[in-house]
Amino acid sequence: MKTTRKCRALISVGLNFFALFFSITAFITTYWCVGTQRVPKPKCSKLRTHQCIDYGVNETDPNKVVYSWETGDDRFLFRQFHTGIWFSCEENINDEREECRSFIDLAPASEKGILWLSLVSEMLYIILLMVGFSLMCLELVHSSNIIDGLKLNAFAAIFTVLSGLLGMVAHMMYTQVFQATVSLGPADWRPYNWDYGWSFCMAWGSFTCCMGASVTTLNSYTKTVIEFRHKRKTFEQSLREEQAREAFGYFRERSVHSISKSVEDYASQTPKSSRRSSVHGSPSLDLSDTTGSLGEEQC
Repeated sequence: MKTTRKCRALISVGLNFFALFFSITAFITTYWCVGTQRVPKPKCSKLRTHQCIDYGVNETDPNKVVYSWETGDDRFLFRQFHTGIWFSCEENINDEREECRSFIDLAPASEKGILWLSLVSEMLYIILLMVGFSLMCLELVHSSNIIDGLKLNAFAAIFTVLSGLLGMVAHMMYTQVFQATVSLGPADWRPYNWDYGWSFCMAWGSFTCCMGASVTTLNSYTKTVIEFRHKRKTFEQSLREEQAREAFGYFRERSVHSISKSVEDYASQTPKSSRRSSVHGSPSLDLSDTTGSLGEEQC
């Protein structure tokens, strides 16, 4: 029982650790959503000779007419971007560095309240995961004491389930805010196409590990309680059977002892003369009666 409890506790601690690691990594990274943005190509210059629009004339001469033969998507440049909970970063078309902006500023005014709720839920999710992880570690330390282990197990399961629910709500609210920002956000930021990134996958992987840890913890608690009750019931049943056997043996000895004592008391109270007369008196009486009857017949 102790070995199986410890194995289940180790599985719960491992799943909770991965959930905590994934959630913190997703919270601080900016790859929840990735994609491309379509921006106009800049004009070509001496420093920039590619990914630009070359008009082929001296732009400083005001008497020259400037023509551009590029149409459609040829007039635009597609740059990569990636967005997280806190920041959104895009490629800089003028150099190789990235420009980052606060995603809270990019979100529409009607969605900022939901975004703040998502941020608070994410932080509570991580805090509750830490509390559950600490309780599970304490359960491993107190594995020798079943009662203390059950109490820690129950509280760890409650905190882990609550953290999983908060994490799920936070992920769904962020997804809603991002989709609204794609449609209603600033024109210079709206993506041309986008998809979910590895941070988003880690966030939902954290939720999966969290729920797995909560289910394992609840299963461990239930199995421990059932095993404890079964052992207690078996012990009580064996104790009752032993007491019944002892009571039966005690009453049997008492009955035998009382019967033998009664016989001895009766034998001691009966006089020897009465016993002898009872033995020799009845035959003498029978012989006299017989001789009298024979004399009457002869007369």
